Order: sequence, then C-alpha cells, then structure tokens
Amino acid sequence: MKTLRQTKILDLIKNNSIETQSELLELLKAEGFKVTQATVSRDIKEMRLIKVLDNDGKYRYASDTISAAEDESHAYLFSTAVTGVEVTHTLVVIKTRSGMAQAVCAALDSTYRVGVIGSIAGDDTIFVAARTDAAAANLVSDLKKMISEKNTL
Repeated sequence: MKTLRQTKILDLIKNNSIETQSELLELLKAEGFKVTQATVSRDIKEMRLIKVLDNDGKYRYASDTISAAEDESHAYLFSTAVTGVEVTHTLVVIKTRSGMAQAVCAALDSTYRVGVIGSIAGDDTIFVAARTDAAAANLVSDLKKMISEKNTL
C-alpha cells in the first residue's frame, strides 16, 4: 500500500501544482487513499520531496530525483550530443552538436536541478542561469560526471 501511495504522490505532484501537505492529503483521499496528515508528512520526508518555485511564483512540491530510465536516457543524450560544458559565475554554457541543443535543454529542464533558475537553447548552445556560483559549478560537475560515466561504458 505504501509503494502504491507514494507512486500516486509522485503522479499527483507531477500533474498538479500542490503547495501544501493539506492539498496533497485531500487529493490522495479523492483518489481513494485513507491517509492522515502524519502519513503524508512521513511520505514527503521519506521521498525527499522538495518545494520549488513554479512559473506562477508559487511554491509547489516536486521530486528531486528522476527515474533510472530517464537518467540513463539523459546520460546517453548528453554523452552523444554535448561537446563541451563551461561555467562563468552563475552562467553555465553547454555546447552541443549542431541541432541538438533543444533536445539536451529539454532533457535538462525535465529534471529538477537545485539552484537552476532557467535555461535557453539555440541550435548548438545552451545557456543555463543558476542562483549562485556554487549551484552553477555543481551543475557543471554533475553534467561532466554523467557524460564521462557514459563514455566509459
């Protein structure tokens, strides 16, 4: 039951802008789950859900992880399409093969990255704005690690 409930929570936060535990509790009840506030609170903590700033300026729950299949797919895309990654303060510049920036950017945008404000892609270049120098450096480190791990397989 717990796995089913937590799967439903991921589905709900992916498809709805949920700001509070109470909202999540009500949506779970509407889906037929008999849960308490304490259970929802434990699930949020256990699943390591975080609150992110939505496009409308409100905070909502989100998962800070992606599935193994998505991670593998992104690693393959990055390792085959990305030709370089550089950072300068809070701006990350990702160079790709011609025509691949949109796909790489979409994959990057589909994952929540701590400290990333937004991104924009052209034909072969992506600019990613981060909140801090450290967040930008962490993103570059994560991308380089993903690319190098895939290339060593």
